[in-house]
Amino acid sequence: MSLSGRITSGPSGILHSEILGPQFNYELENLLPYYLAIEKIFVLEYERLELITGNEKDNIITILDQVTKKNIKADPTYNMSDILFAIERHVEDKLDVEVPAWHIDRSRNDIQACAQVMFGREQLLQTINEMRSLFLVVHRLAENTINIPMPGYTHYQAAQIITPGFYLSAVSEQLILSMNRMLNIYDEINKCPLGAGAMSGGEFEWDRHDMAKLLGFSGPQKHSLNAVASRDWTLKIASELSNFGVFLSRIITDLIQWGSSEYRYIDLPDHLSGISSAMPQKKNFPILERLRGKTAHLHAFYIDFILGQRNTAYTNLVETSKEAGTHVNTMFDTFKSIMRLFTIVISELSFNENRMLEACKIDFFGGFSLANLLTLHNKIPYRQSQIITGQYILKMLEMSRNAEQIEVDILKKIGLEQGYQIKITTEELKNVFDVSNNLKSKITEGSVNPLNVKELLNEHKAHYKNIIYEFDLRKEDIQKTINA
Repeated sequence: MSLSGRITSGPSGILHSEILGPQFNYELENLLPYYLAIEKIFVLEYERLELITGNEKDNIITILDQVTKKNIKADPTYNMSDILFAIERHVEDKLDVEVPAWHIDRSRNDIQACAQVMFGREQLLQTINEMRSLFLVVHRLAENTINIPMPGYTHYQAAQIITPGFYLSAVSEQLILSMNRMLNIYDEINKCPLGAGAMSGGEFEWDRHDMAKLLGFSGPQKHSLNAVASRDWTLKIASELSNFGVFLSRIITDLIQWGSSEYRYIDLPDHLSGISSAMPQKKNFPILERLRGKTAHLHAFYIDFILGQRNTAYTNLVETSKEAGTHVNTMFDTFKSIMRLFTIVISELSFNENRMLEACKIDFFGGFSLANLLTLHNKIPYRQSQIITGQYILKMLEMSRNAEQIEVDILKKIGLEQGYQIKITTEELKNVFDVSNNLKSKITEGSVNPLNVKELLNEHKAHYKNIIYEFDLRKEDIQKTINA
């Protein structure tokens, strides 16, 4: 039996094996539940429009309920290796009596677009859920380390004293921002394409609002062409995941440095570490290297989706959309893997407090504070204060001194050489370079001061609770669809 009067034979063997068969199996594995839900929605509409009877509706839905991955398969002759044709033929074969109108005014275009968006939005929620788990461990570790000093670096040079809690609160904030953006993307793409037909709408008065509601959408996509031609939901999601991947790769780069033998600021337990086959003294952290490498795939997926769609006509090209979305599922799986791996890294990461404290004591992190003090207490122009401070630190380094070894007389002598009389006590100079004071002296909003970090983390927790509330609402809409 031919599915089309125009085409008299099924697809060739190579077309089936290289394109149609793999596509069929992908949709069978990932989209079948959505296709069946959509078919049922159409059946309800047929009954409402009095195109089929109540008994016919019940019979068709009963048959649809019996469709599984095991009882339909790609067949070039029987269904042209197309999953929607396969479902249609399966129902027709099971009906005792023909139901002529049960597939009237239909197109695969809006059905395929709808199933793909349903898959995408559920995967998006799963992705957000993985980020939730990461947020919790990041937030907890940040709270526990807001008072532990460590060196902060600019241009790979020791710059100012920070804390792991301050650093991790930046990760916490980015997670909050990214999850919020993903929820916004969910709302943008949560529009139902059904009723758009092939590209210009249908010839029956489909209740598109009710169809959308029954499938868990917030409403129908307004424009029929946009409904079937646009696949920008993949671009929106891939863009956000790619952007977050850039951020995460930079965080991992810091961890790789901090875990090096020169720094030794962090450690991971043995079961998350590796060894060298030739150098027994080494303890490696290959999980960090693999994580950073995985983030690169996210950018590749985004570019792949862009190149697959660009320069194609905006009139609907279903097959181009399928090819452009070949790696959508892989993208979601890759990102979720990154989240799970990074979550276990953060949950088992430990900081070498003594090592970091010693590093803070050696370097002259109080130079910034000393310049401020010279200007405020001695009325020295600020740029000149920077020069005096720099010369003092250089002199101390030449004498092999560290920040704890204070020399007030040397500072005063340098001041006189620059034409300024410096009034400062030994205690004042000592406080300038004191590690604890370097944390507490920063008082601007968002600073490293433990009190500020604690306040910021509390804000993050409040935002997180709101995200959970919004997340659960959207998940509930999808669950209702599945249950229905």
